[in-house]
Amino acid sequence: MFLGIEHTAIASPDPQKLAQWYVDHLEFVINYTYQGNYFVKARNGTMLEIIPSVGERGSNQPKDPGIRHLAIIPEDFDAAYAHLQAKGVRFLGEPFVIEGNRLVFFADGDGNICHLIHRETPLP
Repeated sequence: MFLGIEHTAIASPDPQKLAQWYVDHLEFVINYTYQGNYFVKARNGTMLEIIPSVGERGSNQPKDPGIRHLAIIPEDFDAAYAHLQAKGVRFLGEPFVIEGNRLVFFADGDGNICHLIHRETPLP
């Protein structure tokens, strides 16, 4: 009955600018826009909808309630990490390994938490 998640929405004070950040830094494409909303799509088909925000941003800590991060799958972890470093992306720490998986956390253009992940063994 349910096929999965089509997209996740992120509210931004400047949706066009944040959408372009995903294009410029993570190779997404802007595949649809309407009334100030931008859909960006990754090569594997996952999408984000970036909508205009209202009001002030609340706390943005890794353990705050709600959606906390976007996990990005690179083809090559080291090349992707170097690419983001060269683009001046703000990292929240150094790459690390946990249970055989390589991760590094970073902030997108609005400060939302993302991370690169390479899993030693893909999830079932």
